[in-house]
Amino acid sequence: MTWAWRSPPNLLKPRARLEEARVSFYLLLSLNSLSTLVHMSLVHSSPLPQQDSPTWTRADRALRCSPFQLQLFTDLKIRSIPLAEIASQAGFSAHYTRAPLTEIGAEDALLWLIKVGILRREVDGQGITDRFRLTPLGRQLIEHWEKETGTLPAPSMGDRLYNRIHQLIPWFLR
Repeated sequence: MTWAWRSPPNLLKPRARLEEARVSFYLLLSLNSLSTLVHMSLVHSSPLPQQDSPTWTRADRALRCSPFQLQLFTDLKIRSIPLAEIASQAGFSAHYTRAPLTEIGAEDALLWLIKVGILRREVDGQGITDRFRLTPLGRQLIEHWEKETGTLPAPSMGDRLYNRIHQLIPWFLR
């Protein structure tokens, strides 16, 4: 009965070793996961397209043909913007659009910019929201036009036609 209140030192060591091994295992597991994530991000990350690439050209054309002004995209660099702030009179007053757009029209134009790779939808804990953000390609394009002219140049009729055909028939002219 004397051992119940006073444990011998050799009985405590296996428990301490087990706890130490458990902590080491979890540390090793988390370090392994971290190295895998770092490896995946290094291996699977693709560089941004150059200005002479087809991806850049298509995104630039879609951006210039969109009904939005550069102010929207410069604000998107800083924060995400909900659809309600972009559509209707609110978007026109904030200099986001060239003319007031309906919510459906604004969403269609934003969805095209998502398909081209300029924008992405923001996701929260409950799923996709109605907020939009710039992608790295979109950020690169906006910085280019901010440096060049400070505004989005007007597209030519050929650009508008090519962009519209590409919207309607996505596999056309790839």
